[in-house]
Amino acid sequence: MNNEGSTAALLTFVGYTISVFFLAILSNRAGKGKDFVGEYFLGSRGFGVWAFALTFAATNASGGSFTGFPALIYTHGWTLAFWIAAYMVMPLVSMALIGKRMNQVARKTNALTIPEVLRARFESPAVGLVATALLIFFMFFYLLAQFKAGGIILSTLLAEEPLFQSAVAFVSQTTMDIPWINQAEPDYLVCLIVFAAAVIVYVVYGGFRAVVWTDVMQGIVMFVGVILMLGMALWQVGGLETATRKLEKMTPPEPGMAVLSTDAKPQTDLVLPKGTWLFDSGDVFRLREMVTLKKEQASSGPVEVLKITTPFEIEEIYAKRNSGQIPDPNLRVRITEGEKETDWGPYINGAGETGVYVNNPGPSRDNELGFLAIGTAISFFIFWPFAATGQPSNMVRLLSFKDTRTLRYSIVTVAVYYSIIYFALIIIFCCARVLMPGMEIAPDQTMPAFAAQLTQDAGIPWLAGLLIAAPFAAVMSSVDSFLLVVSSAVVRDIYQEHIDRKAPEKHIKMLSYGVTVLIGVLAIICVLNPPQYLQDLIVFATGGLAACFFIPMVLSLYWRKMTASATIAAMLGGTGMHMGLTCWGYIKEDKFQAYSILGLNPFIWDLVGSLLLALLVVALGPKPNRELVLKFFHDSSTGTSQEQPNRAQ
Repeated sequence: MNNEGSTAALLTFVGYTISVFFLAILSNRAGKGKDFVGEYFLGSRGFGVWAFALTFAATNASGGSFTGFPALIYTHGWTLAFWIAAYMVMPLVSMALIGKRMNQVARKTNALTIPEVLRARFESPAVGLVATALLIFFMFFYLLAQFKAGGIILSTLLAEEPLFQSAVAFVSQTTMDIPWINQAEPDYLVCLIVFAAAVIVYVVYGGFRAVVWTDVMQGIVMFVGVILMLGMALWQVGGLETATRKLEKMTPPEPGMAVLSTDAKPQTDLVLPKGTWLFDSGDVFRLREMVTLKKEQASSGPVEVLKITTPFEIEEIYAKRNSGQIPDPNLRVRITEGEKETDWGPYINGAGETGVYVNNPGPSRDNELGFLAIGTAISFFIFWPFAATGQPSNMVRLLSFKDTRTLRYSIVTVAVYYSIIYFALIIIFCCARVLMPGMEIAPDQTMPAFAAQLTQDAGIPWLAGLLIAAPFAAVMSSVDSFLLVVSSAVVRDIYQEHIDRKAPEKHIKMLSYGVTVLIGVLAIICVLNPPQYLQDLIVFATGGLAACFFIPMVLSLYWRKMTASATIAAMLGGTGMHMGLTCWGYIKEDKFQAYSILGLNPFIWDLVGSLLLALLVVALGPKPNRELVLKFFHDSSTGTSQEQPNRAQ
């Protein structure tokens, strides 16, 4: 993006961010005079259809949806339609299955958090503590993924800003001798800090109501941004048919190692940024890392490069070089094995084959069966809706709607919203695969980079600010929710419940603010050097939370024989299975990904482990408390069973 376009996009984006803070101020004023804990952590349980539906939708459409998901579409093609298909029916499961019953139980016990719901259901502090510990552990990984996404998006938007480059240079100079911090790319570090500070400030100031109101705005921004991107992508590629025909002719690029050399030794240090295009004997390469040829140095050591293999892509890139749109550093490229340790290797499924981007299972660098074998596709159809049901950030929203009508209409609204958003994203980034080659070097930057390219080519660069605001909104709407979920677990479920039940409101308020800030700072430190694929963290955290909470929550709400001991066993069983499969996958495959038994998603085995342990403890352990069974499963006013829950009031 040129400087003029970058400045215009930045101004548009700044306007969006100011709107977020304005809503935080309004929500803070709306909460004046209300009980702090109930207002700060749950917005006083009074949200209607649009607020409830859009906060639920925006929270789930996280950085993974607008950063990790586009990266996967770009890398593997149309097969991602099978991968994400179950998200269209996710609201029917995650909202309808437990929403009404959970809202009733929470109102009956005045519970404000998910651990508190479980603790109150069994009147067991042990259940609450185990739930709180597991929630904080897995939710922190989710936060890391969202913070990474926020940093990536901002760094793309600000890349050409002179003031930003000055800040990057200053930070690079300041942090070069600080261990751990100096391993992060300076531009990413600056943007990570700015993003985290913005989110923390408006969450601390506005609380849950600010989160919901900004989620409504962010949900609208996401929808508008995706629709605009869809229109521009189809227009610039020449229509969906043209995009599909070109995609069918494409072959996966070849990742590898190379040595760069020159006949004329540079008189000064020659710096080649990451993403630099290289041309040699009719071939086209792209750098995956920054390379510096020192003064009087004729060649580099082994560096990671990407070789473009599709003929029409090569022709188009050479045409841009010849027209001056792409600079040519005039270096020779010699492919070599090299001695550098790297995960950068060739495709083992789809290499050299046409049609792999439009057919299942899609190309893959690490799976001989391809990206999405049929068993994996079926597993993900189970994974997405049921994993979403087990997310505490979703569950806590089910405590905030005001009546059953709100829940019913919200289910339909969210289902339609997701159907439009996700199918549009698949089309957009299949078009990106055709229009923007070589993004395998930094797949998680595909969304903001494509937004910048689309608007620049359309002659309306200022619009990039709004388009980039869409994934930024998705990230913010998730981060704010996760921050509140974790801070409420610490303040409400640990401090208030086990340390000082009579703590004054002023003390609780300051503690809530402090915990929120502390969690944000810890997340920044931990995400300075995250894994390459954002989706790795998303899948780990999503699977872990669902493995921990799905079976215990469903059985606790609907099964009168469920006990406190069985709930703890179910939580630990699902968590143990998830961690065990993840560790085994890391040992066996050398990557941060759970091992798949029989080709099925590990989440299925997590649920099996959780359910079996729960049933075993119920069969062998103590009987349920009769008074609690009567309290939650018997209506004393009518003498009837509450197996079918009453209308949420």
